Parts: sequence; C-alpha cells; structure tokens
Amino acid sequence: MNGKHIVLAGGSGFLGSELTRMLVSRGAHITVLTRSETKTLESGVRYVVWDGRSLGKWTEALEGADAVVNFSGKNVNCRLDERNRRELLSSRLEALKILGEAVNLCRNKPGVFVHCSAVGFYGDTDRICDERSVAGTGMLAEITNTCEAAFNGYEFNDTRKVVLRLGVVLGNAGGALPVLVRLTRCFLGGSVGNGRHGVSWIHVQDLNRIFLEALGNPSLAGVYNAVAPQSVTNAELMRTLRSVLGRPWSPPAPAVLLRAMAYVIGINSELILSGQRCLPTRLQQAGFHFEYKDLAHALQNLSEPLGG
Repeated sequence: MNGKHIVLAGGSGFLGSELTRMLVSRGAHITVLTRSETKTLESGVRYVVWDGRSLGKWTEALEGADAVVNFSGKNVNCRLDERNRRELLSSRLEALKILGEAVNLCRNKPGVFVHCSAVGFYGDTDRICDERSVAGTGMLAEITNTCEAAFNGYEFNDTRKVVLRLGVVLGNAGGALPVLVRLTRCFLGGSVGNGRHGVSWIHVQDLNRIFLEALGNPSLAGVYNAVAPQSVTNAELMRTLRSVLGRPWSPPAPAVLLRAMAYVIGINSELILSGQRCLPTRLQQAGFHFEYKDLAHALQNLSEPLGG
C-alpha cells in the first residue's frame, strides 16, 4: 500500500478508523469523506466534507485514486420506527448513487470499489450460508439486498468491484465487544433469548487483512463473506467471553425483556436476537488465511489490552 491513495466514504466510524490506521501504517494516503467537520490532524489522513447525496468539490478526491471503500449509511443500531427504517435505506442508496456517479465522472477512475455490506443479507436463519445462498427476509436482509443490487447495477470501466458482507466485528475500539465486556464484568454476561441464534464473527485484524486483499489482489471480484470460518451460537459467544474474563455463569436475558429495553433506549433488538451461520467460502478458495479462526483465541487476544 506504500504511496497508494485510498478514499474511505463514511470512514470516520469504528471500522473506517481501524482501517485508516492500518493503511497509514503501510504507507497509504487516506482521504476520509465525512458528513461533519473534523479538526483531527493525522499524518497521511485528509478529511473532506460531503453530504452523501450530491456532487461537489469532494469528487476531486476520487480522481486518480487507487481505491474507494464505502462504509456509508445510517447506523443500523437504532430504534426501528418508520422514520429510521426509511433513513437506513435512503442513506445507503443515496451514497451509493452519488459515489457511482462520481466514479464514472473521473478521467482516471479508481482501480477498485469496495462496498461494505453485511451478513444480514441472509436474514435471521439457522441455515449455513455461503456466498451462493439466496437473500433472506426481514428489514436488514431487504436493506442489504437492495443496496447490493444497486451497487451491482453500476458499470465502471476499469474499476473492479468487490462486496464484503461483514459479520460481527470484534475489536476494542467499537462495535459490540466493548459493550459485551462491560456487561460480562458486571456479572451480566448471559446469553440472550434462547441463545441458539448464530453469530458470524471476525477479529478486526483479520477484517483489515481482508480489506488489504480486496484492495490489492486484482483477482478478487464479486461477493465475499468477511467472517471467521467457525461461527458460534450466542450462548457459545457469551460462555467463551465469560471464560476469558474469568466470570461465572450468568442467567440468560429473556427476549421479551430485551425487545422492550431496546425500544426504550433506542437500539435495534434485531441485532441482538437474530443471527446467521456464515462461511467465508470464496475467501478460503482464494487462499486467504485467517489468523483468528477460533473465538477463544480472538477474545484472548482482544482481552489482553483490557487487562484480561
């Protein structure tokens, strides 16, 4: 990545920040398209304001860029009222549309466009899913399916397209893990609902390495499940986390209580109570090696900076 210019659309959140740090450490130059002004000054990183809906001066950042990675869209962890449902879809489709237009306006187009999707594409299901599996049902499946269809509908001459369906990303700087760690340390680390729903997870370091592969390997194109090879159930996840943190058994949290609490505090209960069991078939066929295949190994690594 030394000397490469990578544009991250909506890249100021947890995953974008983790990817930025890794790419900068490898000599890349990063432009982050963000909806709000930022005064953070980092070597190798430039922040450019965009609205995610209309063309503007920000499009200059794409001219001659080596790659574009799209993280854009309203956070799915929100109360599922009608307004938020509309915004979850519209914020993603608008960003995809305007990015597609901007790429096609470039004289020197980016070499690769990576769109971040999610394993929610498969719906809430007990079936084992790989990239050949059909889309599921439910709100998250409909959003991801619609956005992938929009992305796939763009024809970019000389620009390779990659879709990464992300699972639950385990990292200390954001996402679900810090919340689960706090609950578990407070002896509230039980399973949720019946605990049988699947969790397709991935260590953030492995995810960053997948991004590297998608950006740098010209043979990668199409859809890839960005998940570890061994999914677990929610009960297995919480049991393993309790073991790593040295906490005893905790009672499960009833689903009806979680749904009520989620609505009151304004979060998405579907993220807690639904699940998928996904395989990274195409990544493994491409020869990708996961450093963290085992959940206990991943959680032990991540717990060390937190003092175990």
